[in-house]
Amino acid sequence: MSRIGKQPVPLPSNVKIDVKPDKVTVEGPLGKLDWDLRPEVSVAVDADKKEVVIARKDDSRLSRALHGLTRAVISNMVEGVTKGYEKKLEIVGVGYLAAVQKGMLQLRVGFANEVHLPIPAGLTVTCPDQTHVVIKGSDKQLVGQFAAEARAVRKPEPYKGKGIRYDGEVVRRKAGKAMTK
Repeated sequence: MSRIGKQPVPLPSNVKIDVKPDKVTVEGPLGKLDWDLRPEVSVAVDADKKEVVIARKDDSRLSRALHGLTRAVISNMVEGVTKGYEKKLEIVGVGYLAAVQKGMLQLRVGFANEVHLPIPAGLTVTCPDQTHVVIKGSDKQLVGQFAAEARAVRKPEPYKGKGIRYDGEVVRRKAGKAMTK
């Protein structure tokens, strides 16, 4: 039995969950999230204990893998509609900056032109100052994906450390060619 899959997901009082044979819908104060269920797992809501229980149909390899995955995704959905998720990016480099205008994240990171990234629906992106970007949303996957796409525009390089990095990320620095003598 999956150690993660057999744990029930606790439901806060302000969260509503709707389970259909092929879809789970979680609704809370920060939004509404849907996820398509696979036929190998079943989801049941225990209204008395206020928790969601996930069970698998058989012991095949795929069913065992999807058992823990389904529980983790539903748990992330419940946390997303109650607390939400947040990723912070830091921009390091002389003249490097970020701004948000008209639903686009504008990045000036050393290229000839600005890079414009459209902000997906369901996310709020803010720039408290020109060198920091805060990405918030209720969908964990969407927040992480957009943060990764923004970071991929100019990854931190190992010699000077310039680029876009996650807040608190440590970049391993290399010695330059002057150190060879």
